[in-house]
Amino acid sequence: MPVLITVLVIVGACALILLGWRNLKARQANVPEPFEPFADEVDHEFSGMYVATTKYEDWLERIAVHDLGVRSNAQLQLGAAGLHLVRPGTRDLHVPWSAFEKVSRSSGMIGKFVEKNGLIVISWEKDGFAFDTGFRPRFAEDTPKIYQLLASHHRGAAEQETNK
Repeated sequence: MPVLITVLVIVGACALILLGWRNLKARQANVPEPFEPFADEVDHEFSGMYVATTKYEDWLERIAVHDLGVRSNAQLQLGAAGLHLVRPGTRDLHVPWSAFEKVSRSSGMIGKFVEKNGLIVISWEKDGFAFDTGFRPRFAEDTPKIYQLLASHHRGAAEQETNK
């Protein structure tokens, strides 16, 4: 009997999690689709982890629609036309430089917390909706290089490093 109760509690908890995820996706129906893939010649590539995409400067509001809320391993590719997060097993994310807003560094974002300034946060915009996308480089020595490469594509000066 105790085993049956435990199994029912686990199944109930999983059902509630799935219901919450479905409701979050329904509330975010107005979030625009990410950019379509575009031709680009890759200049730099870094391996790491795609943390999540959130609403701009609201790092606890994960975007669940369009596979943007799915954490996964990723390759960050920087090219002449934009940046690409190639994610095995889920939809890739492509951001042209014209939509890129700024880059910052942080120690945490929606359930992923690391050492100070260990996350790269890429801010971008589509159809009037602003996003923040977190990327955690696999090798710590890549973090400053990625930051500088992304900052070089910012329309103005690079954002100050943050520790939200």
